[in-house]
Amino acid sequence: MDYEQVVELLQKPGLPYVYDHFEEGEAPDPPFLVYLYPGSHNFAADGKVYFKVRQLDVELYTDVKDPVLEERLEQLFDEAGIVYAKTESFLESEKMYEVLYETEV
Repeated sequence: MDYEQVVELLQKPGLPYVYDHFEEGEAPDPPFLVYLYPGSHNFAADGKVYFKVRQLDVELYTDVKDPVLEERLEQLFDEAGIVYAKTESFLESEKMYEVLYETEV
């Protein structure tokens, strides 16, 4: 899945989204999505990369726990054939929940 396909997928839920972060004071009210490519796990041998594998993190921010929205996102990932690991935390300083979906594309 390339960059354009990821953006196309993230547009489907109709939520505001941004790469890496919103500028100070410009974050919309939750819920919103943030995505980034924090690293890679390329397949390489003999000093050559044979297959590029980028780590993709999609972060869902909500002010209240929203299992229905999470299920919608997970359904989109499933339909796109994206395998993911999910973790959740409450950001006390922001008074928001962060649901992190870690995957590779």
